[in-house]
Amino acid sequence: MKSLDVKIWGVRKRPTKRPAYDVRWSVAGNVMSESFRTKALADHYRAKLLRATREGEEFDDATGLPHSMADSRPTVTWYAFALRYLAMKWPHAAPNTRDGINESLTSVTLAMLEERPGRPADDLLRKALRNWAFVLPGPDDRQLSKDVANALHWVSKASQPLNDLGDPVKARAVLDSFKLRLDGKAAAAETVRRKRRTFVNALHYAVDLGEFKENPLAAVRWQKPKVSSEVDPRVVANPQQARALLYAVSYVGGYKRSRGRRLVGLFACMYFAGLRPAEAVGLAEPDLVLPEVGWGTVTLHRTRPSVGKQWTDSGESHDDRGLKNRPAEDVRRVPIPPQLVAVLREHLDTFGTAADGRLFYSEGGGVVASSTYSRAWQEARQLALPPAAVASPLARRPYDLRHSALSTWLNAGVDPTEVAERAGNSVEVLLGRYAKCLDGRQEVANRRIEDLLREYE
Repeated sequence: MKSLDVKIWGVRKRPTKRPAYDVRWSVAGNVMSESFRTKALADHYRAKLLRATREGEEFDDATGLPHSMADSRPTVTWYAFALRYLAMKWPHAAPNTRDGINESLTSVTLAMLEERPGRPADDLLRKALRNWAFVLPGPDDRQLSKDVANALHWVSKASQPLNDLGDPVKARAVLDSFKLRLDGKAAAAETVRRKRRTFVNALHYAVDLGEFKENPLAAVRWQKPKVSSEVDPRVVANPQQARALLYAVSYVGGYKRSRGRRLVGLFACMYFAGLRPAEAVGLAEPDLVLPEVGWGTVTLHRTRPSVGKQWTDSGESHDDRGLKNRPAEDVRRVPIPPQLVAVLREHLDTFGTAADGRLFYSEGGGVVASSTYSRAWQEARQLALPPAAVASPLARRPYDLRHSALSTWLNAGVDPTEVAERAGNSVEVLLGRYAKCLDGRQEVANRRIEDLLREYE
């Protein structure tokens, strides 16, 4: 290092599109420059140079930089950093979480690309990032097609520096990109929230690596979309509607093939026991106590959520996990009413179990796919409900049977603490999400109010 004559000039806008702004200074008569994409970044860089001169720092005549800025050049691209972040998160993340991280990193990467010659088609870029770049094992450990390899090479060259996110304008632009789907329509608030959460977490990791002193998103004033945590009361089926839907499932697919009949018990578990679909799919015969008379018990300790093969360590489409938001060894015992006991006893008498003891299995003996039971459910709705109800949100998804179950228990006067224990939720979540009136329950309330008013006429 040498003590040299240093002159700091201003920020100059260039006529080219990118980069748009130059910071120029001289060290011992040698003119130096650095280019930036926004004026804010250029001003910030110039301010650091000025601060170094005021504090009497020595400038290197080769790099033109003071000691405090010698390592500040933005050499790490967002894409290179994102691959490192993925490698850190992947081993300890659940399959569905891996999918969410992949989707979020893909969105940010697309928003952090320069306009360079040879840009691949958008669908190819997204395919290369979703299916290859942000999946482990990564593209370096797998054989790529030529078009995917070329697309990822282009991304590595076109990715903007990670430090660009230090500009609030750029960071806000990335956040705004989360609000739109590929077709230009508004994205769901929950999708935006999920992507932002991953983005924030990734930049916390960048702070850990020393790329930022603090998370740059802290300086961004950005309005997060409001996410409703409440269940739409229109999806909740009353007991009569639920029974009609369960009967209709048995007619789906014909009697001999039994495509619907083998799923009646699955849907009944969601309605009568309030099970999540993945919990019902993972049920095995040893988990059941089915007396000939009275209430039985289901002991839950295993879930089989439906995910893609690329997200699981086993390479199977279904993960094999413990209960949601609980330690791996935890169990949950749920009392089941005589109606469900009868359905499950009939199911075992008719279909038996899979080789590993699972109650519900595909025609080939495999785990029931979510697409399989979702299709059967849609056919059952067509059979069970009048046209107006079919067009409505009423019990639109199999998961809505769980909403209906918990709402039924609450309307029956069951203590919320007991309902929460059976459902595997906290009381706070239960009352915030599931305390909804049953479909048609308002009419009962209206009659009671009307009767009371008449007494005082």
